[in-house]
Amino acid sequence: MNPSHDRALKTKLLKLECHFTWTLTKENVDVWDLQTRLEDQIELDLGKKAGAVRSLCFLAYVRYLQGFPDDGIANLLKSEELAREHYGDDCERFLIVIYGNYAWLHYRRGDYPQCESYLEKLAGIKQKFPTESPTVLHPEVYGEKGWTFLKFARNYYDRAKECFKKALELEPENSEWNAGYAIALYRTEYERSGVENSETVKQLRRAIEINPGDAVLLVLLGLRLKVLKQVSESERLVEDALELDPNNPHVIRYVGKYLRNSGSVDRSIALLKRAMERTENSAFLHHQLALCYKKKKKELYHTGGGKGKGREIRQLIRQVIYHLELATTLKSGFIYAMAELALHYGENDITRAEEMFQTTFETAKAKREHLHVVHHYYAQFQQHRNKCEALAIKHYRECLTLAPETLEGRQSADNLKNLAEKRLARDRRDGEAFGILGFVHKAKGEKRQALQCYEKALEFDMSNDEYLSAHCELSLSLQ
Repeated sequence: MNPSHDRALKTKLLKLECHFTWTLTKENVDVWDLQTRLEDQIELDLGKKAGAVRSLCFLAYVRYLQGFPDDGIANLLKSEELAREHYGDDCERFLIVIYGNYAWLHYRRGDYPQCESYLEKLAGIKQKFPTESPTVLHPEVYGEKGWTFLKFARNYYDRAKECFKKALELEPENSEWNAGYAIALYRTEYERSGVENSETVKQLRRAIEINPGDAVLLVLLGLRLKVLKQVSESERLVEDALELDPNNPHVIRYVGKYLRNSGSVDRSIALLKRAMERTENSAFLHHQLALCYKKKKKELYHTGGGKGKGREIRQLIRQVIYHLELATTLKSGFIYAMAELALHYGENDITRAEEMFQTTFETAKAKREHLHVVHHYYAQFQQHRNKCEALAIKHYRECLTLAPETLEGRQSADNLKNLAEKRLARDRRDGEAFGILGFVHKAKGEKRQALQCYEKALEFDMSNDEYLSAHCELSLSLQ
């Protein structure tokens, strides 16, 4: 192909809406873990036929990323066949992304006539089903794009939310887009206000109203209501979800999480192990099991300080580490599991813990994801394992600065406050302790309390630049 023809073809391809043009880069995901999750979705029929059509189409792109374009073509053939079978005469708009992937794969393989053939098919579909403007996509494309972003990686969740929102503007009653929007909100919104102000709760209820048989939506609503202290309704929803779809691994794992958070750890472990019989390579399940064993370990410590239970505690630590090592092996770049693993290495081996933390910091920085989480875990490690209060304070502060509204940010604020108050109980002239309290109040937006604390800090450390700068900034903002 001559260069000018190639450029013209590439220009057309770049205008398509498909996995190849949605900026789904290998750097943002473990493609082998993604392959496993998509194959589980297909094999277990978790998304029914519509979900299998999407998963096969997405899997085609994943296999291309892994260096197997022929497998990609084979998956697209299955996706197209299933789409025609499931949607019948209404299938053409559901073929837009499939045909886009076909065109790109044939282009990458050097089969330019086939590439141009699929570009012509796409032009025919767009002519038959025009949108109101060139910038508006078909709702089926917005929907598939949203599900792709939800499945791909955490830092794509906000984009998923916007896609579903646009799909719903075009088809407000569609159950698929309503479910997708509800799940995207659940994963991105962390409301601390009441139920009546929760967009996530409203959308989950809306999606359930349209599709009352979706057990995943029921359990997600139950989990969110639990956070919002609506315990009675949350328990009923979780029980309904488990009764409705007791063999769905997604339902089981979320119910397992609910039970762990509710204190029913042994029941949670039993459910998660049951789910693992169907999805044994799930990094998420191994992480959840590790958190269950961690909770059992903490419960032993809290009952008499773990006296006479050393052997049992050591066994639980081994279980936590075993499942976290599996989770991080199955899914590279799993920041939460990596940080938790580093913290547990610190139970017996400080050097190994330090090495794991440094690897986790590097991974979080490279992915630009969850750096605040690593700071929080590292601060816990320094406080409780390495017994270095100065470094613990430094990293709690980093976490609070990066993400004050997250769970880790709020816990860091609480830990800083506790450390400062303990120091002040020993010495009321501890200027640094007052400075820490000032920092916490300032991060939480409590300006007057912060100003008072910085004034106290400056009484005992009048030349401290940080306290002077914060005091000046707060004074000006309160005028």
